[in-house]
Amino acid sequence: MFLATVAIHQVSAIGSALPNYHNHPNPKSCLRKQTTEDKLKRLLTITIAFIALSFSAVFAKASTHTGPRIGLTLIPPTPVTDKITLDIRGGIWNRTGHAEKYHTAIYLDQEKPGEKLYEKTLVVPPRSAAGIRYLMATKGREGHHQILLVARSGRSVLRTSQPITILRSKVRSTKRIGGAWVGITHWSEKEGKPWNKQIKKMTDADWRQLVRGMHRIGMNIIVVQQVFENQVYNNEDSIITQNGYHGLAYYPSKLFPGRMPIVAKDPIGAILTEADKLGMHVFLGVGMYAWFDYSTASLAWHEKVAKELWNLYGYHPSFYGWYISEEKDGGLGDAKERNQIVNFFKHFTPYVNRLAPGKPVMLATNCFHLRGAQSTYLKLLPNLDILCPFAFDRMDSGDETGAQAAALLAKLTHETGTHLWLDMEVFVFDKDGALVPRPISGVIGDLDKYKNFEETLCYQYPGLLTAPTAAVRLGGEPAVKLYLDYEKYIKGLQK
Repeated sequence: MFLATVAIHQVSAIGSALPNYHNHPNPKSCLRKQTTEDKLKRLLTITIAFIALSFSAVFAKASTHTGPRIGLTLIPPTPVTDKITLDIRGGIWNRTGHAEKYHTAIYLDQEKPGEKLYEKTLVVPPRSAAGIRYLMATKGREGHHQILLVARSGRSVLRTSQPITILRSKVRSTKRIGGAWVGITHWSEKEGKPWNKQIKKMTDADWRQLVRGMHRIGMNIIVVQQVFENQVYNNEDSIITQNGYHGLAYYPSKLFPGRMPIVAKDPIGAILTEADKLGMHVFLGVGMYAWFDYSTASLAWHEKVAKELWNLYGYHPSFYGWYISEEKDGGLGDAKERNQIVNFFKHFTPYVNRLAPGKPVMLATNCFHLRGAQSTYLKLLPNLDILCPFAFDRMDSGDETGAQAAALLAKLTHETGTHLWLDMEVFVFDKDGALVPRPISGVIGDLDKYKNFEETLCYQYPGLLTAPTAAVRLGGEPAVKLYLDYEKYIKGLQK
């Protein structure tokens, strides 16, 4: 309607610029011309208003998406090795006002009876969603494949697919970095000093270019660090309960008015849009409420934010899953904190699964102090899809090494059916405590050392790896060097 109003005002301006035949020296001689011009003016008004209304309808449709009707998620996404079990998850959304019955089936490569892996009938309530899941052993299936999901309801047929490349391997790991964390800014000015000023000036176009740089070296999983900035810690959460939440959003949130002072209008939307084009996968970091905080107040905040993120961005094919930004020590805190984190995921994971069936929930903890927390992990992990621990190379060389911690986490996640991914650090600290790119020898060393993880992500891409073609070279030449060194390593693997 705004466009239509503007158009009519523009037509009025055009009309006022036409000759005024009522003041012509010889009105009779221009009577026919006056009539023609009046008709032209009316026709022009109607035509432009119609065009404007059409554009308004198009824009309105684009800005109020209805979300997906069918979705397919592979955990982990391509590529994988032939030493893992592939988690295939589908989601069906019923957007009608009545219950719908869907006959769903998962196929490998072709929609034929002999290629059917699994089938299930789903009765989906009105304006709700339901999921289907199948675990497929990858052994003996090396090569390039397509996983197909088909859902039939009456005459309606919904289809979607995802590619999967299965690599022959002696270990679970692909020995590649499959993706990386992306902080829209770095939460610590000290750690992010080499690039934080630059990153705040990046435009939406710059963010799209950054995504293309990740794709070029096969880092096709993006973990947005957090969608809000709020430097509060869990022992200070009373500040929030007493004074309200005052975090600053990186996206156009309607829940909270504060915005981060950055140039990009919607970096989250830009990342998802570019990832859509390239077939990439994006975790949205639901946070920051308060560091390490899994209280009931934090749970309520996370559920509200997750719902808003899904309503805003759920239609993007690249929307892969949910990352909880608050992190945690490997020991999971004291008795009270352990109960809180178990309760948090007991409620949050089913909540987002109702919004978006099949989209995994991921948590990153460090790997310290695990021994006393094993019983808590056995309660936590059944409600957590992916555990992605970090800091193995920073373990004290005392009672427990990084390799021992990795082995213990592998045991716990195997018992609970939780996916175990690696959060590998591609940084070292300089003398002032800033993050700088790690030498490629250390990166390759970790890829060789930690082979029991089905997927490897790294912290982080911005400021530590930068494509040489990037207009904004976050981290400067050291970040470009690590990027090129890693690209050379990847090309060597492909040969």
